Amino acid sequence: MKPTTRGTLAAVMTGMAAAVGAAATPAAAADTAPVPVPLNGVEQALHLRTPHLAGELPVPVPGAPEGPRYVEGRMIPEHALPRLPLAAGLPGADLRTPLPHLVAEGTDHLGVSAPAADLRTLTPGLSLDAPLGAPNADNFGLPDARMPQAAVLTPLLQTMPGANVETGSGA
Repeated sequence: MKPTTRGTLAAVMTGMAAAVGAAATPAAAADTAPVPVPLNGVEQALHLRTPHLAGELPVPVPGAPEGPRYVEGRMIPEHALPRLPLAAGLPGADLRTPLPHLVAEGTDHLGVSAPAADLRTLTPGLSLDAPLGAPNADNFGLPDARMPQAAVLTPLLQTMPGANVETGSGA
């Protein structure tokens, strides 16, 4: 193979690899995955207008857990079982159905749109403290005894969903 042929082949392969990499990046970085519901076959078989239905499913993204924090005066670090953050979303839906002028003249469709909403969560965690405190100089260096402590850190769930309902002309 000639050097010019090899160079051309290398340039074409490099361009194809860049194109495939660029095409794969947006799909991998998407927050939601679209889910279309095909109803065209029903529309053609029954000879009537069918609703348009589509959905969005969120792609969950785990975060980095908070590590244990060492606090002065405690034998066991704070947050012994760390909470794991998880960012995703609530599923979304888009429904558009034809109406036979039931509401008013010129009203041809009813649409409901509920876009995917962001969702932030934290899993439950555990915080413990030993029944022994820090060494006490007044007690010849022996630690003070105290009641053991245990706390369950509650899970966190934050979101703000919304929806739109509309009627109007057009399909």
